[in-house]
Amino acid sequence: MDPQARKKALQMLSYGLYVLTARHGEDVVASTVSWVTQTSFQPPLIAVAIKEASQTYRVVREAGAFALNVLGEGQKALASAFFRHVPVEGNTVGGHPFTTGSTGAPLLTETPAYLECRVLEWVERGDHHLAIAEVVDAGVNFEAAPLDLRSTGWSYGG
Repeated sequence: MDPQARKKALQMLSYGLYVLTARHGEDVVASTVSWVTQTSFQPPLIAVAIKEASQTYRVVREAGAFALNVLGEGQKALASAFFRHVPVEGNTVGGHPFTTGSTGAPLLTETPAYLECRVLEWVERGDHHLAIAEVVDAGVNFEAAPLDLRSTGWSYGG
């Protein structure tokens, strides 16, 4: 297989951008993720890939739950704010306000929507492990078209 062709073809897959948040005890994480898909209507299930060698992976494994905060058009700067570890101070993470959801995960108030999820199963293959999770709560803060990876000029994949 031509590695350049494989990389280019994989980068052509479409992805949205989300801030995944989770809390376990005093540990709070917020990370931008893109490898997400809905896998079932009934029950409502999603799959999200989380880098195994990350604090986010560890906290989500321990918490057994997380929130996906859906980013909207024009929120590229918000997406980039969560490329690295950010501090939690009061009800802000990285300076961005949140409320606490039913799973304990932070829900960013500046994003158009959120999904709260409980992990049902892990698929442990490769450098990112797949969390299969049931959507247990959801909310819409405001209407906006979702932010997608391609529109940012960034790429993650290949």
